[in-house]
Amino acid sequence: MSRRARIVLKTAVWGTCLSPLAVLLYQFQTDNLGANPIDYVTRTLGVWTFRILLASLAMTPLRLLFGISWPITLRRLLGLFAFFHVSLHFAVWIVVDHFFDWPEMIADVMKRPYVTVGFLALTLLVPLAATSTARMVKRLGAANWKRLHKLVYVAAVLGVLHFLWLAKKGVNDPYWYAIALGVLLGIRLWDWARRVVKGRPGQRAVARVGALREAVSDKQGELASP
Repeated sequence: MSRRARIVLKTAVWGTCLSPLAVLLYQFQTDNLGANPIDYVTRTLGVWTFRILLASLAMTPLRLLFGISWPITLRRLLGLFAFFHVSLHFAVWIVVDHFFDWPEMIADVMKRPYVTVGFLALTLLVPLAATSTARMVKRLGAANWKRLHKLVYVAAVLGVLHFLWLAKKGVNDPYWYAIALGVLLGIRLWDWARRVVKGRPGQRAVARVGALREAVSDKQGELASP
């Protein structure tokens, strides 16, 4: 992919990911946030957090299924936008909904399961956002960095639970998002199982070298025999 194409693609991602915030600001200016503005803003930011997180998790499955690598270049950007939206989602809950009433917020986290899992998901995303730079990859080491960033799968599952437990009767969107996450995780599980069955390239090479050495040794033994 050319440099110009990457710029256009990333610009489109920026525009798409910031559009929900722009719409909310416009609705605020026009007094069109509905009967319960706090709930509307909180839910909108939460929904878009999960949509963007799903998009970031879809980048690797696209490569696995179709062999295209350019989506991987968008994974970090999408992940950071997901963290940006969940931070706004959490900020509205703290500042507007509870107005820094820490005892009440702690009670909410302890008593309401959907708040508990939502808070845990946010907590897991914090170290991922903090270690998203190339410098942090070098400091942690590629292997440790990859292990740490597998927490995104746990955060996504917790996000689904948060979404499902908040869903009102007759609202099916959370279930579709749960199915989408299940498909994305299923593709990764399939790829992992496929690699386990086939063995890693390095292991196959070692096995081939070992088999070749054994064959040569057997042949030499045959030639040395009377």
